[in-house]
Amino acid sequence: MFDMYQGFASYKNWDFEVFNYTNAEYGGLHHAAVRISGETVYRHLKHEGGTHRVQRIPEVGLSSRMQRIHTGTVTVIVLPQPVELDIHVDPKDLRIDTFRSRGAGGQSVNTTDSAVRIVHLPTGKTRQSVRSCSGLVSRPARSCRTETRPCVGTRAQSERIRTYNFSQDRVTDHRTGYVTRDIKEFMRGGGALQDLICDVLEHTETAALLEEAESRSPDSNHQSE
Repeated sequence: MFDMYQGFASYKNWDFEVFNYTNAEYGGLHHAAVRISGETVYRHLKHEGGTHRVQRIPEVGLSSRMQRIHTGTVTVIVLPQPVELDIHVDPKDLRIDTFRSRGAGGQSVNTTDSAVRIVHLPTGKTRQSVRSCSGLVSRPARSCRTETRPCVGTRAQSERIRTYNFSQDRVTDHRTGYVTRDIKEFMRGGGALQDLICDVLEHTETAALLEEAESRSPDSNHQSE
């Protein structure tokens, strides 16, 4: 898989700088850290974070009767490289609302929370803070989406995003159901990986647009009130 991402970086004309490459005692790679830089790198690789499952028959020279499929997992962590920006926000572009937020009911039915909402008028991005008996809670509105959330894997089965099945010559992405064959070609990290990544991007961006449209619909706003 390390070679796959290195091949993909070459295919995309990205820089691939190795910071760490540690071999495992039993052979192969234990862990590695690299920096990939180039045009739209994070957009293409941000959804690669998670647990990748590899199923293959080890090349140990056993007879066909003794050959068994070996299953291993690889955790991929994708982090964006921060860039320093000098941003100036004109106070005239901000609208600050203060209001009272009702309690959830029950014993707190008569309590109220103080809230402040700041809206950046040119972009519509919103930041809201609510002060209650438990303290101050700050949260962005649903319309303010972030593209820099780190994708960190923990090897949990629920985070399994893809399976590479060498015995069946198949790669399956579990988030979209995308399936491709010719796994050896896929592992070279060229156009086959590009096609899969584009499919994941299309699904996630479509889902984001639908969520955005739903959050802005009158029915949704009425229910949230």
